[in-house]
Amino acid sequence: LLQAEIFQEFAVQEESVTFRINLSVLLDCLTIFGTSSLPGTSTALRMCYRGYGYPLVLFLEEGGVVTVCKINTQEPDELLDFDFCSTKVVNKIILQSEGLREAFAELDMTSEVLQITMSPDKPYFRLSTFGNAGSAHLDYPRDSDLMEAFHCSQTQTNRYKISLLKPSTKALALSCKVSIRTDAQGFLSLQYMIRNEDGQICFVEYYCCPDEDITEAEL
Repeated sequence: LLQAEIFQEFAVQEESVTFRINLSVLLDCLTIFGTSSLPGTSTALRMCYRGYGYPLVLFLEEGGVVTVCKINTQEPDELLDFDFCSTKVVNKIILQSEGLREAFAELDMTSEVLQITMSPDKPYFRLSTFGNAGSAHLDYPRDSDLMEAFHCSQTQTNRYKISLLKPSTKALALSCKVSIRTDAQGFLSLQYMIRNEDGQICFVEYYCCPDEDITEAEL
């Protein structure tokens, strides 16, 4: 989620505009001047979209050089609705991102699943894996220096496929805080807070359903 305040100018004529573009093409366009600018220079970006059927046009300027990229737009896919409502959240933790980064580095990623336990009582917040070297657990007490907020109303233990969670680690690497929420069905919401060089804040939200192959007896 990019707030309008992040942009120097932000104008949308319609109430909402939805389209799909090729992500690889977009990334290639955004890095057309390279991944790092020379000292004292920065790349300015302007995005324009005329409406249905028209391409997304990117104007990139750096050091007086302007490049125009046109990306064909496609029909958007119907978004999966997890029906994840903030009013239905039963457990919520806000953690400094370095804590979760350390967890992904220390736990055994040969495991097929990441088990998450959130509880008002011990172990409070536990991450577990079950890899080739055996089981591994990492606990965070509610008074940990890494814990920004702790609001857990009931004990929940759910497993999530690590293959589904791994794409979110790119946002984790850039974030400073992460909100971890679950609803009564065990659906997981990861909200990464990212602060840019100017101190402005945006969010990346990631949703994951629990692994339905795991039975109560296995937990």
